[in-house]
Amino acid sequence: MKINQMKKDQLFEGFYLIKSAEVRKTRAGKDFISLTFQDDTGEISGNLWDAQPYNVEEFIAGKIVFMKGRREVYNGTPQVNQITLRNVRPGEPNDPKDFKEKAPVSVSDVRDYLEQMLFRIENATWQRIVRALYRKYDKEFYTYPAAKTNHHAFESGLAYHTATMVRLADSIGDIYPELNKSLLFAGIMLHDLAKVLELTGPDNTEYTVRGNLIGHIALINEEITKAIAELNIDDSKEEVIVLRHVILSHHGQLEYGSPVRPRIMEAEVIHMIDNIDANMMMMTTALGRVGEGEMTNRIFAMDNRSFYKPKY
Repeated sequence: MKINQMKKDQLFEGFYLIKSAEVRKTRAGKDFISLTFQDDTGEISGNLWDAQPYNVEEFIAGKIVFMKGRREVYNGTPQVNQITLRNVRPGEPNDPKDFKEKAPVSVSDVRDYLEQMLFRIENATWQRIVRALYRKYDKEFYTYPAAKTNHHAFESGLAYHTATMVRLADSIGDIYPELNKSLLFAGIMLHDLAKVLELTGPDNTEYTVRGNLIGHIALINEEITKAIAELNIDDSKEEVIVLRHVILSHHGQLEYGSPVRPRIMEAEVIHMIDNIDANMMMMTTALGRVGEGEMTNRIFAMDNRSFYKPKY
């Protein structure tokens, strides 16, 4: 049974990918494994109690298992209880790629769209910088997720998030012609590109050392600095400064990781578009994992709120 088809208090069985597995201890000092299971429709968590050493070695992240259990709701959070696990047998599903969430559109369509929109960047300096960095990280950009756990946390999520933001910017720019569309497009195309340095990749995604200690905003600023040096572009030119500004300020607040707050219109709009797309993806994902009339898990990145799925 697919995860998004599970109903409250329903017994189920099926094949699932272990997305994460963490050994913890009960108050009595007994080991249990906190597990997150995934298929191509979503994910759900549960605990394997009284875990033995061989269970810890056997049920690890990245492995496909056959699971029986009951889908329950605890403190408003869907979870699996009464878990029984076994390894897959010959002839049974065993390719992790079949169990991972995917972008709603194909990677080739996303690539074609972004390549078209690159030509819409009319400022030659901005276009040269974007092209140079997209060539440098082409493979990674079109395969990496946009995050480890929050929004667009699936293979090719980074490129899909970027393309959706460009679409939003194109429409908003039509409504507000005083905005510089070229700057919006260039800033959006680069704003999260250093996620390819911050994260380990689409499989069992974790933060790299650079990701933990530096972060993608500082990392993309370094990449832009290197690119403009290689392209012999004067870094004191205003067009370079405003491009760096819209990228450095895209988290909006200093406490959220931006070293500066938005100080030009395009920077403010990019920040808002980023929030719109991230929040829509987080809500859509959470609501896709519950049935009508149920509340979602609390979404930490959205002020720890849960959302109701109406019956209409």
